[in-house]
Amino acid sequence: MGNKNKTISFRVNEEAFETLREIAEERDISLSAVFRDYVDTLVAHDGQVRVVPEHELKGGSASETASASESFPPKVEVPKSFVREHERLELEAEHLREQLDEYKQYVTKLSQQVEEQEADEVIQLEDLDGDEGEEEPFRLG
Repeated sequence: MGNKNKTISFRVNEEAFETLREIAEERDISLSAVFRDYVDTLVAHDGQVRVVPEHELKGGSASETASASESFPPKVEVPKSFVREHERLELEAEHLREQLDEYKQYVTKLSQQVEEQEADEVIQLEDLDGDEGEEEPFRLG
């Protein structure tokens, strides 16, 4: 199979559409090319794209240097004990799922065995009560 292009369709309000069209005209490209470039950039950077106004990009403001030192998306350090506990709980959950599957299989097997038994093999308590006159009563003592 070849590499096929797919079409993405969405709606924007009129003001956003006009802004996008102006951006395309400034760059002397089609509106579709603006979106293709954005999607290509998004895919190339594994979704780690941030849209920044041009004046913030060119200006050397203090907020830019602070944000430039931070990675995007932001990362948080997690204690090793938390990671270990999370891994332990994942393993325990996996083990419990396996046990649950085994129990389900066992119950299914027992249900099938009960269904396969013939009705003659099952003794109903009502049938036993009706036969008391024919047999000798039991005596204790």
